[in-house]
Amino acid sequence: MAYVDGFLLAVPKDKLDAYKKMTETGAEVWMDHGALSYVECVGDDVPYGELTSFPRAVLAKDDEVVIFSWITYESKEKRDEVNAKVMADPRLHQDPASMPFDGKRMIFGGFTELTKR
Repeated sequence: MAYVDGFLLAVPKDKLDAYKKMTETGAEVWMDHGALSYVECVGDDVPYGELTSFPRAVLAKDDEVVIFSWITYESKEKRDEVNAKVMADPRLHQDPASMPFDGKRMIFGGFTELTKR
């Protein structure tokens, strides 16, 4: 079964172009090192809920959009192998201060596949 890394974060609307450029490089790097797919999505219909919601989870501000993304791999072992290569790839090295989002509010985790059609 495939393995999935999932991500949820908030990006300031005025930094969305910079974020997109960063993700285009990221997609290239992950795919070059063996990921099966790399997907980035911008929230379009994600209301701020009273108790729980995507925006609430990342403490999104009025001037931010929610990003939901995932990367798929053949297995958890393959994910670990790919990510080790990705972290060593110089194309991704950038000053953390220049990141177009607040990494402290990013949620991420690894998931095993349950259902797929």
